[in-house]
Amino acid sequence: MLNQTSVTEFLLLGVTDIQVLQPVLFVVFLATYIVSLAGNGAILMVVISDSRLHSPTYFFLGNLSCLDICYSTVTLPKMLGNFLSTHKTISFLGCISQLHFFHFLGSTESMLLAVMGFDRFVAICKPLHYTLIMNHQVCIQMAVAVWIIGFFHALLHSVMTSHLNFCGSNHIHHFFCDVKPLLELACGTVKLNVWLLNTVTGTTAMGSFFLTFLSYFCIIIYLFFKTHSCSMLHKALSTCASHSLVVVLFFVPGVFVYIHPASSSSVDQDQIIAIMYSVVTPVLNPLIYIL
Repeated sequence: MLNQTSVTEFLLLGVTDIQVLQPVLFVVFLATYIVSLAGNGAILMVVISDSRLHSPTYFFLGNLSCLDICYSTVTLPKMLGNFLSTHKTISFLGCISQLHFFHFLGSTESMLLAVMGFDRFVAICKPLHYTLIMNHQVCIQMAVAVWIIGFFHALLHSVMTSHLNFCGSNHIHHFFCDVKPLLELACGTVKLNVWLLNTVTGTTAMGSFFLTFLSYFCIIIYLFFKTHSCSMLHKALSTCASHSLVVVLFFVPGVFVYIHPASSSSVDQDQIIAIMYSVVTPVLNPLIYIL
């Protein structure tokens, strides 16, 4: 049962309230969105169409590109519309839907990056058993698992947030609907919602980051004891460079936003960091992998 209070819509205050900057920011973010769609779309099409790229590594890369396309689409079109509009509202149901898909795609991407780290571990440390361990069926099962877990993780937040009472201001100090800004507007207790945010989301994000880190730690230990050639060591580590850079760009800003408590003084800082992991990172991912 959804929220039944007097608040039926929210007002997204956006990145800035300076009118003269609105058209400039519209052009910048529109260009960013187009580049993100073009870059990730190109990778996705190449991976699908080229039979030589039908391997576990590129299968997961295709999933990552698909996630980045959807991830950008959750927030950017609404943001672009608000730059050119004086009516910057979003319905209650639309807000909860945006929150759901944002956390769904974000948590799925964090777990997918952990899976991609495991793929690199098997490729480098178990090369003779790579095709056996990372066979087509296993890759599909792992991909389906992270998508399903991500969906139900987000469902917890969307359902719990939809049951909150919003009886005061409907002004969201953000450019999209997220859990923390909505909790600041809620009336009554939000302890369970905060617990879910800190525990469930924290466990998902930090667990994925830890597993990714563990994969790279095992790779480094393996290469340190097994590889005595600097050129071979460099070649092996270079295969992980793209993925490791994407991991840093995705996890560091996201973890910083969700580990510190919400406060009015951190609103602008949270928005800048949110732009990094929800707008900039999907653009940089295809550039990193192409290079």
